[in-house]
Amino acid sequence: MEKILYLLRGAPGAGKSTLAGTLGAVMYEADSFFYVAKDPATGKILNRHQYDGEYEFDMSLIKQAHKECKDRVEDAMSWGQSKISVANTFTQEWEMKDYYVLAEKYGYKVFSLIVENRHGGENVHNVPNEVIEKMKGRFQVKL
Repeated sequence: MEKILYLLRGAPGAGKSTLAGTLGAVMYEADSFFYVAKDPATGKILNRHQYDGEYEFDMSLIKQAHKECKDRVEDAMSWGQSKISVANTFTQEWEMKDYYVLAEKYGYKVFSLIVENRHGGENVHNVPNEVIEKMKGRFQVKL
């Protein structure tokens, strides 16, 4: 059985998560960390990765979100999941390095796919336009 890792790259709103949902792969993304379920009485976060919860981005937790995403991908690889997709912005080559290392360790073929926002997709995470423009400006492509 061939094992495949898809790394989906692009600006917020490009459709990375939407595309990932069509690949027949188990999907991971750092953004899932910021979907939270809260206690209605206290407002305290009870659970993360709660897609039916609120999206609550906290820049101070971004490293933790990316580490957890990578750790979850490694778990899936160690269990032998045949198709895995990771939908993160990956604007720079170094941001994918750990995933390439994991793919080599567990025998996965890697496809890095750049998702362009040619459909006028909406940025559902409320990332400010000036931040998106900075991300686009530092986007690296290796051909």
